[in-house]
Amino acid sequence: EMQQRDTIAPHDAVGSNIHLHIRRNQVMRVAPKENEAVNEVWISDRDRFSYEGLTASDRLTAPMIKKEGVWQTTDWETALALTADGLKKLINAQGSPSVGALASPTATVEELYLLQKVMRGIGSQHIDHRFRQVDFSDQNEAPLFPYLGQGIAELEQCDAALVIGSHIRKEQPLLNHRLRKATLRGAKVMLVNPVNYEFNFPIAEQIIATPAAMVDNLAGIAKVLLEKRATLIPAEVEKLLQETSINESQRAMARALRTGNRRTVLLGCLATAHPQFSAIRALAAIIAKLTGAQLGYLGDANNTAGAWLAGVLPHRGAAGSPVDTAGLDAHTMLNLGLKGYVLLGLEPELDSGQGAAALTMLKQADFVVSLSAYRTEVMESYADVILPISLFAETSGTYVNGEGRWQSFSGAVSPPGEARPAWKILRVLGNLFKLDGFEYTASDQVCEELRQQVGDKTANNKTAWQIPSRLTVEPAQGLQRITEMPIYSVDALVRRAAALQHTIDAKITEGVHINSQVAAQLSLSDGSQVHVKQNGENISLEVVIDDRVPDDGVLIYAGQAALIELGAWYGPIELKSVA
Repeated sequence: EMQQRDTIAPHDAVGSNIHLHIRRNQVMRVAPKENEAVNEVWISDRDRFSYEGLTASDRLTAPMIKKEGVWQTTDWETALALTADGLKKLINAQGSPSVGALASPTATVEELYLLQKVMRGIGSQHIDHRFRQVDFSDQNEAPLFPYLGQGIAELEQCDAALVIGSHIRKEQPLLNHRLRKATLRGAKVMLVNPVNYEFNFPIAEQIIATPAAMVDNLAGIAKVLLEKRATLIPAEVEKLLQETSINESQRAMARALRTGNRRTVLLGCLATAHPQFSAIRALAAIIAKLTGAQLGYLGDANNTAGAWLAGVLPHRGAAGSPVDTAGLDAHTMLNLGLKGYVLLGLEPELDSGQGAAALTMLKQADFVVSLSAYRTEVMESYADVILPISLFAETSGTYVNGEGRWQSFSGAVSPPGEARPAWKILRVLGNLFKLDGFEYTASDQVCEELRQQVGDKTANNKTAWQIPSRLTVEPAQGLQRITEMPIYSVDALVRRAAALQHTIDAKITEGVHINSQVAAQLSLSDGSQVHVKQNGENISLEVVIDDRVPDDGVLIYAGQAALIELGAWYGPIELKSVA
């Protein structure tokens, strides 16, 4: 009774090719489709089982509007008219910059492109998808998109790899597999991470330290490499590293990065979300230059690259085109607040790096429209209109993976009820605003329009010397928060896949993780309750003894509703036993 349809996995920067097995318009099973250049014959558990989220109990099947504080189901014409009118009233009263848009990088290229086209058409540059990033100071120097720096298959040919700020086994399971194959050939893989994660291949060297120490450790590696430099180095780099101290682990990493013919330096999600990301990116680029390594980015989501190319950025338009005046980034939009928001495929309170601030600002806004596949009580507390959208198996579209590969697909099943592809909703909004260029009849027309603009542009990670303004920071005092987005909380679809939420990887996210030494110092035991204080907020959590965590670190997992109040992912944190 099963029918087979092909599509692209919607969760990481690999873009694994998959088969959907369908019966009576329902996805019953997912299996890998062979593609040696991308996922070979493998898929991750996340890609295999997340389809369960397609039929979650809170799936939204009809447009909803809030009328005098009461939610009611309505038809599409009414909902879209209310959406356009609500945004027009804000723009007329407060100006176009009073409205901003935030999009999930799990959306298709077509959806992302049309969202920014609508926003820029109504006069707002406040649009972003980087809601876990806080440091945007060097965004103008970033490449065309977060490029892996090489083909996926080339990773397994590397002789040495330095992975910075990534639980790559969970963030990017298929890229982790490629690195494992490299180690079987004798490659040396090294890590600079805030937690001593478990890997399924030998680690040549690693430095485990809190986020506050990450910049210092990278500076140490760069300084060792300068001792035997083979190229002309700007004097500013040497001056910058003058006061940096060096330890043996940093020396060992530098030695390993000089071995072999193929080397790579990879920046992960924990690096991208770091409050000193610009310094980390610059140091990673310096290390790559001094060793002849390829610098690469491990994108946050399946279509992070596509979001950059589509122009879902405040400082660049589609295809990386410059904008006259840059808009506000996601962090600023969710902290300073706007009068109106358009959300695409996003639950900001769980998805962003500042859930508490996001929730506060959304509730204070005058008008919020959410294009969402799901309906939640929290969403209802801040939204004025919720428009039901199709998910990955229910719509046609395109994803661009970390190596820059465009992969288009068709819808395999019909969306439930009145749910519609987001690109069609945005096309109608463009028409309601009477914007030019919204006469599309198929998604491939949208994709082709963007591809024409991109043309032969390619991402280039080999930038000119990047010199951070400074490296030294005030020494961190006391315990420091470490935050990780767990593998089965990364997006709305995965969070609703029941099979995945019953795994150890999902259950480990509970509580506050400290090592046994810190627990002994604070007279805490495994399973005991502790007050956790950060940014003036105080909540009670269960203690989890976890010796992967460094002595001055406290690991708290993101994407959990119970932890929204704590706010920012980094900074000082206090623990106090519950009497």
